[in-house]
Amino acid sequence: MIIWVNEQIDPSGMIHACIASCDESQAKDCHDSFKKNLNDIQKASGWIARLRTVDSWDEVPVNALKLD
Repeated sequence: MIIWVNEQIDPSGMIHACIASCDESQAKDCHDSFKKNLNDIQKASGWIARLRTVDSWDEVPVNALKLD
């Protein structure tokens, strides 16, 4: 099973938003939304939107909204 994990991360590495899903299309739409929601100041200071995959729900951050 592949789980798609979307994260918005501040410059210190702290995750501020996280959504995990088994649906690739839904995950990519969410990632696009996460990127669009970062304003220019956040981007300039090092905020990122990251999309990654994991193999187990155990690898998903605890604070994530989990959609399956």
